[in-house]
Amino acid sequence: MKKLITVLVAGSAMAMGTTAANAATASATATAEILEQVQIVNTAGLNFGTIVPDTAAAANVSVSADAAGTRNCGGLTCAGAASVSSAAFDVTGANGLNVDITLGTLTSLSDGGTNSMPISLSGSAGTLAMTGSAVALYVGGTITVAANQAAGTYTGSFDVTADYQ
Repeated sequence: MKKLITVLVAGSAMAMGTTAANAATASATATAEILEQVQIVNTAGLNFGTIVPDTAAAANVSVSADAAGTRNCGGLTCAGAASVSSAAFDVTGANGLNVDITLGTLTSLSDGGTNSMPISLSGSAGTLAMTGSAVALYVGGTITVAANQAAGTYTGSFDVTADYQ
């Protein structure tokens, strides 16, 4: 029995030695690149100006999602053209990368009481290519002005999210 144990221990030692003789080792490098965070700054609000509702029919008033912020009054009487604008944002990020744009949810403008108007938003782009300086993003929209819409100032807020692809 003693001889058998000695043979097994010797065999195990030889097997371990054989495995170690065939071992190979390689090294790898670990790296990480840290990008500047995406920045987004609001520079102008979405303003539909002054609108006079129709006494008999609802109509849509829209502001384009571009630098001009052109208003279409949908047959209603509109005033205050100087105050009309699309919402404007400056987006900055790492040069050469793309940033996805997501518009938050805003479904109506409210006068702070019981009166509201439906709104839908549209952006000038769903993706922006970063250039190393601020890239402009515009948000326009369409409101539905009801027949005999109650007088007042209607407001609402929305978020715009910018994130690397």
